[in-house]
This record gives sequence, structure tokens and C-alpha cells, in this order.
Amino acid sequence: MPEKIALQVIATPRAPAAIGPYSQAIAAGGFVFTAGQIALDPASGELLHPGDIRGQTGQVLRNLQAVLEASGSSLARVVKTTVFLADLQEFAVFNQVYERFFTPPCPARSTVQTAGLPRGARVEIEAIALL
Repeated sequence: MPEKIALQVIATPRAPAAIGPYSQAIAAGGFVFTAGQIALDPASGELLHPGDIRGQTGQVLRNLQAVLEASGSSLARVVKTTVFLADLQEFAVFNQVYERFFTPPCPARSTVQTAGLPRGARVEIEAIALL
């Protein structure tokens, strides 16, 4: 019988609390898998920078950074991100902010346009990182 892999729930007050039945992240098998982060204020739970892709992207990445640091990882150890954009017309502006948070070798990435995101967010990012 295969060995069970232990799952560790990652939670930090430095990032927004989950707004549904999920964890901020789960660490397992030498990796940390984050939930998608949107631009919520960790203290109030309110969406920051409504309609502003630049401001929202920065907040999303700061939230993601806080979750990763709580796991013992960091943005420098991210191997894959998945990005959900409300409008691919904002891709270039999104990239300008994104590239300030990641240095080469940048993580692998998928970016998709979605019909809608929670709370009217413009961007959501999830990540897989090494512990």
C-alpha cells in the first residue's frame, strides 16, 4: 500500500482569510500549493483597488508572498503560477507589475481570461512552490 503523504494546512493573518471552504495553502510532498489570491485587504477582507489591474496585481502578489512565507517558502521558490484575468486586454499592464516580483528563472505560467472572478476582482493568481 502506498505511503500516505502528510498534508499541512498553511494559514496566516498576513493574507486574506479564505472566503469559502478552502485553505490559504496546503504543504505536501516538498511543495506548497496556494489557493488563488485576489486583491483583498488582509485586515478588512475588502477588495482593494477596484477596477485597477496595476494596483490589484501588486496586492495579489503581496498576499501570495505572505502565504508562501508562512509555509517556509517564498516567491523565489515558485515553480508554476496560474493567472486568471478578467480581461486579457490588461495583460501588458499585469506583466509590468508581475515581473517586478519574479526574477529569472521565472516560474512557468499559464494565463487565462475568465468570465468573472470573486468580488469583482480583475486578477487572481495561484502558485505551486518548493518548500
